[in-house]
Amino acid sequence: MLPLKDLNPTRRTPYVTYGLIAINVVIFLWEQLFSVADLQNMFLRLSVVPANVAQDPFALETLFDFVRSMFFHGGWAHLLGNMLYLWLFGDNIEDRFGAILYIIIYFIGGFAASVAQILIDPNSPIPLIGASGAIAAVLGSYLILFPGVRVRGIIFFGFFTRLAEWPAWGVLGLWFVLQLLNGAASLGVAIGASGGVAFFAHIGGFIMGVVLTWFLMRIIPQPPQDARREMLYERAKRYRY
Repeated sequence: MLPLKDLNPTRRTPYVTYGLIAINVVIFLWEQLFSVADLQNMFLRLSVVPANVAQDPFALETLFDFVRSMFFHGGWAHLLGNMLYLWLFGDNIEDRFGAILYIIIYFIGGFAASVAQILIDPNSPIPLIGASGAIAAVLGSYLILFPGVRVRGIIFFGFFTRLAEWPAWGVLGLWFVLQLLNGAASLGVAIGASGGVAFFAHIGGFIMGVVLTWFLMRIIPQPPQDARREMLYERAKRYRY
């Protein structure tokens, strides 16, 4: 399913989510000022390259590489896909935990995503770019917080499509299973110089989002389960198709 909307209105404006989307879009537009060769060289210098990180993992420049990598994208499809998922699911994580904890989940998830991919292929010379790992952490957090929320999206049947509504656990669970399957299939497969999808970054980010959210829910008082259901029901009544 390609998700388009979740039945989960927020109580307040998600300024951090909008800010992250704006920063990613602005940086991507800035990337378009460079030639392909210059852009590739910039990614090699300014983003996470597993072979470089493995040689000097604790350098200050390596830390900057991890952060910068989360804001680079390799094309319009890469950018728009990531921003769609961030827009759909990030606002509710920000709404539940607040701006600071949301930022912590996002960036720690992004770091964990890159580390997971590096551990799988520490000698790779391919730059790891994109917000996918950080956004995967947001998806993992959403799965824990709002598993039963309905998500509307498009299901593809060959040349045909249809609108459908699935619970979030179905949409995000299927997404995670696909990452596991594709990640397993990619093991031992040589990736060309043009790179490919870093499935283990998605897996690492998602798992980190689940773990962080599970931990935060135990140190931050949460409404009782019945109260959470009632809040979702009241907010859902404001939902407009």
